[in-house]
Amino acid sequence: MFDFDATLPLMAVQFLLLMVVLNSVFYKPLMKALDDRDNYIRSTQGDAKERLAKTEMLTKQYEQELADARRQSQAIIASAQADAQKIAAQQIAEAQQEAQAQREQVQRELDNQKAEAMRSLEQQVESLSRQILDKVLA
Repeated sequence: MFDFDATLPLMAVQFLLLMVVLNSVFYKPLMKALDDRDNYIRSTQGDAKERLAKTEMLTKQYEQELADARRQSQAIIASAQADAQKIAAQQIAEAQQEAQAQREQVQRELDNQKAEAMRSLEQQVESLSRQILDKVLA
């Protein structure tokens, strides 16, 4: 059935030679390119994971700093409000004291004017009483 002449070994040698040539020309560079690509992808993924971790750490740090800044600003605002309330209370107290002092001064002036009016009226009453007595007795 099969003829085992010189063509079979020649075909086997050609096949092996073709395998060696294809392996050295095609498969080795292709495998090298695939390995290089795989190494590049792994290193890129590693770098990306490191950058992601660093980014998350920086994000947490910035969020913490932002929260601290918010707390500080709220404390500053509360302090400013308390200071403003103290100043307002002081000014109100001063205004009330001034108003009380003015009321007391006005009251003293009114008392003085009242006393003067009473003295003047007493003098007029005495003079009118004398005149009436003089007219009644005369």
